[in-house]
Amino acid sequence: MIELSAPQGGGNGRVALVTGAARGIGLGIATWLLCDGWQVVLADLDRERGPKVAQVLGENALFIAMDVADEEQVAEGVAEVLGRFGRLDALVCNAAMADPHNMTLESLDLGHWNRVLAVNLGGPMLLAKHCAPYLRAHGGVIVNLASTRARQSESDCEAYAASKGGLLALTHALAVSLGPEIRVNAVSPGWIDARDPAVRRLEPLSEADHAQHPAGRVGTVEDVAAMVAWLLSRNSGFVTGQEFVVDGGMSKKMIYQG
Repeated sequence: MIELSAPQGGGNGRVALVTGAARGIGLGIATWLLCDGWQVVLADLDRERGPKVAQVLGENALFIAMDVADEEQVAEGVAEVLGRFGRLDALVCNAAMADPHNMTLESLDLGHWNRVLAVNLGGPMLLAKHCAPYLRAHGGVIVNLASTRARQSESDCEAYAASKGGLLALTHALAVSLGPEIRVNAVSPGWIDARDPAVRRLEPLSEADHAQHPAGRVGTVEDVAAMVAWLLSRNSGFVTGQEFVVDGGMSKKMIYQG
């Protein structure tokens, strides 16, 4: 069951492409932008859920199927956006293999490593490559969804951590290459409860989960979406090449056991 309601917002004439938008943080970002009056293209691998989500979100939402690691699919998807709307103002690269844990380093499969980097790092590069001419025409913006795991790790997260660390480097490289016409920034979420509402109700997080955060709670998709929306707005016009951490303060907290 998809629990959504159609956003209510007047059109602002701007078009955003959000990848990995059928659920979780990507869906939260798409919904926020629709409420701000954007026309939003939701790109995702999930051909079953994606169209249903777009239908619920209303006439300003369009779903396209896309594997961001496949350059042909990326090129075709961008062409579809331009054919439908005639412009592109923002690219939000959220699609990722989001489970950070792989097997131990000694048993890490090279195929898994390559796929994670192809999706999490290669995908944003391909999207920037194919979207840049159209973003440039309208002073567009790119926001990459990285992770606090780009700078901090648990065990057995080599592929994910490397991909997100690379994405931060790609972000500032793109900002320099594509500026001043296109601004490029990254958002690094911490613990965000991005589960569907029904799951959150059935399996609520504990008080300890929330209390360990200096902000007093685990993050929500809206916390991330609000930051992305600001970075896409003209209010952030002097901001490019930067990383914005949305983690409730956890990365600034000293944690010792005992």
